[in-house]
Amino acid sequence: MVGVPDEQAPAPRTAPAGGPLLSLALATMMDGVNAHSGAVYLLDADETVLEMAVAAGLPRAFAAPWERVGVNAPIPVAEALRERRLIWVGDEEDMARRFPRVSVVLPYPFALAALPVATATRAYGAVFLTWPGSHQHELTDREQEHLTAASERLAVRLERAVRESRPVLPEADLLAAPAVGSAAGTLGSVEAARMVARLPYGLCSLDVHGRITYANAAAAELIGVPAGRLQGTQLWAAVPWLNDPLYEDRYRAALLSQHATSFVAVRPPADWLSFRLYPSATGLSVRVSRARAVSEMSRAVPPSGDGPSRLVTISQVLSLAGALTEAVTVQDVVELVAQEVAPALGSQALVLLGSRAGRLHVLGHRGYPDPHVVERFDGSPLSAPTPGAHALNSGVPAFFESRAELERLYPIRHATPDGFAAWAYLPLIASGRPVGTCVLAYAEPHAFPTDERAVLTSLCGLIALALERALLYDAKHQLAHGLQAALLPPSLPPLPGVDTAARYLPSTRGMDIGGDFYDVMPLQGTAAAVIGDVQGHNVTAAGLMGQIRTAVRAYTTVGQTPAEVMRSTNRLLIDLGAELFASCLYLRLDPARGRAVMARAGHPPPLLRRPDGKVRVLDLAGGPLLGIDASAAYPTTEVDLTPGSVLLLYTDGLVESPGVDIEDALAELGRRLGGAGHLPLDELADVMMGQGRSQERVDDVALMLLRAREQGNEGGEA
Repeated sequence: MVGVPDEQAPAPRTAPAGGPLLSLALATMMDGVNAHSGAVYLLDADETVLEMAVAAGLPRAFAAPWERVGVNAPIPVAEALRERRLIWVGDEEDMARRFPRVSVVLPYPFALAALPVATATRAYGAVFLTWPGSHQHELTDREQEHLTAASERLAVRLERAVRESRPVLPEADLLAAPAVGSAAGTLGSVEAARMVARLPYGLCSLDVHGRITYANAAAAELIGVPAGRLQGTQLWAAVPWLNDPLYEDRYRAALLSQHATSFVAVRPPADWLSFRLYPSATGLSVRVSRARAVSEMSRAVPPSGDGPSRLVTISQVLSLAGALTEAVTVQDVVELVAQEVAPALGSQALVLLGSRAGRLHVLGHRGYPDPHVVERFDGSPLSAPTPGAHALNSGVPAFFESRAELERLYPIRHATPDGFAAWAYLPLIASGRPVGTCVLAYAEPHAFPTDERAVLTSLCGLIALALERALLYDAKHQLAHGLQAALLPPSLPPLPGVDTAARYLPSTRGMDIGGDFYDVMPLQGTAAAVIGDVQGHNVTAAGLMGQIRTAVRAYTTVGQTPAEVMRSTNRLLIDLGAELFASCLYLRLDPARGRAVMARAGHPPPLLRRPDGKVRVLDLAGGPLLGIDASAAYPTTEVDLTPGSVLLLYTDGLVESPGVDIEDALAELGRRLGGAGHLPLDELADVMMGQGRSQERVDDVALMLLRAREQGNEGGEA
């Protein structure tokens, strides 16, 4: 927490910051812009987690999934801190589009602003405020100025507290308290209660926590529970047939949006009741009456009896499930569990374990000061007497509330202290089989009550599914890249009089594998180079690409001319009966004469950069794509290749992208080649590939650079 000294260097005891610093700052912010609720978060000592220090206006349970959040989490307060700016979300549609995790848990009409609490040199936390759905779609300039100034003032006060070694601790939440009036006011309240008691329909009053503070006799009779038993309880907890998240959701919707809401429910065996909720800043008034003509709704009403667990638990699971759906690789799962699951559960460290060939493998870990403490378990047999192996083998979670409890059951842990004091070992079961173990570690002894164990166990299933999917993705990714690497040359051999460099990037769609290829072949005093592109981004395209590359090498080795190489490869493709076509550009290089002979089969034209920096697109004669016409001819073109000239060969993925004209793309490619053509070829290749590297690619990208060396410089580039 802000201002707490490092545990390894204890400081003398000091009094906490004077007065309710956070509460007053939050109340000032809310009053200045008529906000309905809000909360202040403080960064933890490691500055990786935001912890809610004080909330106002609404029960903290509304934000239960975000009591502790990683600073990289995709929610408004974390984004405000990362980007050091005000984040405004105007309505529920805006929330669903930009922050779907929040929208899934709180699908209600409300507006939200989040701001960083930071000085120019240090961040201390963040704050959010909400307004009912009736708020205007944008903040006014005055509201923005007020919020920005208030958050800056709070940051300055926190900075002063740190400088003076005064810890800033969490404070009591600011919720509406019952009004305390005079004797006349008390008498008025008594008379009001008498009046309400005489009304023929049921009335209840709920505080912001949903607890019943008053219920008249008619409400008690309709609900079927004595008024004395209703007092001080939540409606959905006191009445078994209302114990359903659907009904609690209506209370949350009314309180957060400040709009009247309603629902109908059946009191067993068949009495339909209507509940109308009227919210205010201090709670809700509920009108209960008999519902009419609702028999057709019976199919949509949940059955009475024991309902699901509390909605706050469900909201946490929804939020974390949404986070895990974004995980693609195993490391993504590790990061999301570290940033989303562990902070929400109060854990300070975690390990994800998997199994392979009868041994445990550490898939990832976070929060351990010394990584060797975790990594020494990597490769240990599943038969070893360790809690991680036992949880994986048995499929039963294990909870250890203290080090003594862990070491009593697993004496081997005496020799492997990790600096933590409590642990949860959670088996990850997906599709009926174990895929790993999630270990959560706690810095202090930690009790695991029944409800927390239930939440942890339910989260195991979500993490297991995400991990199983990520393991399959990683395996497929490795297979695709291994196949692609096997089909492309591992390195380019040195050529007489010519320097070379090549790059390849797979499409971001499909299997991360495709049909783009390149190759160079040294010959007696000359050299050959080829680049091509087979249709598709799958194993079939990659396999055909390998056949074409092998054929070109074979035809070159037996001494065929460029035109003959293209004709032979074309006939081979047709004889194979392949349904895919291929483009190709083949070059025979003669650096001693400063010449290059080229043959083209439907391939994009190469670019030539002269030693003076001028670039032109080579308009080569050519024939159709390979694999279309068995009688096709492929004329050749001879080009000057003076020393210092650079040839750029590429596939269409480098210049074709949705919404971009091909001529404009070629012109831009030429400008980049002209401006950077003097660089060493490896650096130049990176420059030419730069734009495609960070963007989504709908096609594979391959390029090859050839530079004729100056006479007498046969050593090539360093």
